[in-house]
Amino acid sequence: MKIKKTTYLLILGILFSQFSFGQDTCAGALNITTGLHVVTSVNGTDVPTPICAGNGAITHGSPAGEWYIYTPTQNYNLTITTDIAQNTPRIDTRFHVYTGNCGALVCYEGDDDSGANFSSVKTFPVIGGTTYYIAFDNRWSSAGFTFQLIESAYVPPISNPVTFSPQTIGTISGSYQICVVDLNGDYLDDIVTVSNTNVQVHYQQSGGGFTLSNIPTTAATFLPTWSMAVADYDKNGFNDLVYGGGSGVTFMKANATGTGFTQTSGSQYVFSQRTNFVDINNDGHLDAFVCHDVQPNVYYLNDGNGNLNFIQGGIGDHAEGGNYGSIWVDYDNDGDQDLFLAKCRGGSSTAKFNELHRNNGDGTFTNVSVQANLYDPLQTWSSAWNDYDNDGFMDIVVGASSTSDGSHKVMKNNGDGTFSNVTVGSGWDTNPTLSTEHVSYDFDNDGFVDVLGGNGKIMFNNGNFTFSPVTYAFTSGAIGDLNNDGFLDIQNGNTIYYNSGNSNNWIKINLQGIQSNSNGIGARVEIYGSWGKQIRDVRSGEGFRFMNTLNVHFGIGTATSIDEIHILWPSGIVDVIENPNINQALVVIEGSSPLSLADVNGNKITIYPNPTTNFLNITNLDLLSVKNITIYNHLGQRLMQSSSSQNQIDVSNLSEGLYILTIETTDNKKYSESFIKK
Repeated sequence: MKIKKTTYLLILGILFSQFSFGQDTCAGALNITTGLHVVTSVNGTDVPTPICAGNGAITHGSPAGEWYIYTPTQNYNLTITTDIAQNTPRIDTRFHVYTGNCGALVCYEGDDDSGANFSSVKTFPVIGGTTYYIAFDNRWSSAGFTFQLIESAYVPPISNPVTFSPQTIGTISGSYQICVVDLNGDYLDDIVTVSNTNVQVHYQQSGGGFTLSNIPTTAATFLPTWSMAVADYDKNGFNDLVYGGGSGVTFMKANATGTGFTQTSGSQYVFSQRTNFVDINNDGHLDAFVCHDVQPNVYYLNDGNGNLNFIQGGIGDHAEGGNYGSIWVDYDNDGDQDLFLAKCRGGSSTAKFNELHRNNGDGTFTNVSVQANLYDPLQTWSSAWNDYDNDGFMDIVVGASSTSDGSHKVMKNNGDGTFSNVTVGSGWDTNPTLSTEHVSYDFDNDGFVDVLGGNGKIMFNNGNFTFSPVTYAFTSGAIGDLNNDGFLDIQNGNTIYYNSGNSNNWIKINLQGIQSNSNGIGARVEIYGSWGKQIRDVRSGEGFRFMNTLNVHFGIGTATSIDEIHILWPSGIVDVIENPNINQALVVIEGSSPLSLADVNGNKITIYPNPTTNFLNITNLDLLSVKNITIYNHLGQRLMQSSSSQNQIDVSNLSEGLYILTIETTDNKKYSESFIKK
């Protein structure tokens, strides 16, 4: 047996890599370990078979192969890649990985085209002591190249991942098919697509299926070239739309019946990227925020009457912009919304450094990126924030869109305003898939939040800051429960990828704000049970482009009960629901299940009779220093307000229905109770 070239060491300064040269036959395969390995040309006489990678048989010239043997000393996640700097430019390669013996090989893994310029990259688990055959073929070229083997911490594969079944709906049309959200107030996720003069809605029906409605609009000055967000910013009970265009911003405001939209577009130039609805100043009215690609960011403050006033600067002020993926999250658990900016700008510009802005609670923000350990040049269009270890603090996966300044990062929230890098061994360190979209949801309902990235890859969370990849036959899309079965689906174009589900249990919480904004955006939802605690923040606008469900979704795995649900509203009101039924959608109206009634020296503050017809009485009100008493309807509209401490209120003029009474004291404490008017 002739060896082409022997293994040698290349020493440069204090750096060294091991190089070796492959063999022409399976029987003569060269044993290799981690490091760099050079293939001078693919000309071996033993043709790899069976084909484990894609694109069929070997057709380039005379079929040929190069063979290697790899035997790990323990369990690892192994990466085989030709997408490395040693191959400049990258060339088109294909490899196959086998178990078994020569003459009786069994496909184990393989890759073709996952790397840049059709190079090859694959990460997969390997078991200590098992022999693996690695074979490159000349499907595309016989030219030489270098490949690298990288061992990383073993992450067990998902044993029974959920599957997704595609269903094409031919009636889905429109220029921008990027939104799944409830648009008619029934808390069922609808499919919303838009074009220049039309909003198309496929309304989800409670019994299954969709009803199509096309709503003509006046011409939108700017279409959602880059992103779209949805929320009810004027509190009329129907969600409004914001389009992030390449030259400006358009708002589509729903009418009082949800059957029409009025478009308004500002004259300001905004190279829009991610858009969000969020209550920036926490006054109970939603504002809009828009990332600006080439200038400081802009936002639109709500005056409380449904009018939005343009402001530029104050939250991300780099003169060159570089602002791509904005996500609003309460990272420090102080009850208000902070802002993380995923940044992307090539070269030496400081506009590429990601930013974290802490909400000071008074309408101003402080850039704490450096102190938090999140000031990073990683090129990213989006980040996925959630509590990945269920410790009660929001962590972050910063998803790379390019490797020019590093790759994906997993940052653990330490609970003290700082974050620690826990990427090594997480599975993200060996994940070669890049994307502009990274969003976090619990797709398998096991109680741990997963991350959907590029090329249909879901990184399933194992609960210990390790993630197991599963790749599906779709790319990123809008996320929601499109058949109301408690499992999250994905809509991309005119195809819905329905989640097959499993036996895990779940709950959905749908919020109706009263003092807070109607959608409950910015609320923190917590559930408690045998697993401990899970948390979610309600957001409008995640990832980079798509608008996803506003319904709050939790998986609880095999647990069969939930002890309590806590909703911490932006207003400061806390609702508590004890022992809710699982596998259902629960609607919670702000103030309908208060944490506790006021108790002053053992004396309860209560309202009676409830239900009532004419008058509502308040006991022991004189024990409080009352600032005002307010009554809201279920849409959050203020109907009555008094600054007096009268303990009887005339409600005879109210229509029949459910209302919320709130008491605010001079020391800014708030108490609420729901009542029914007959």
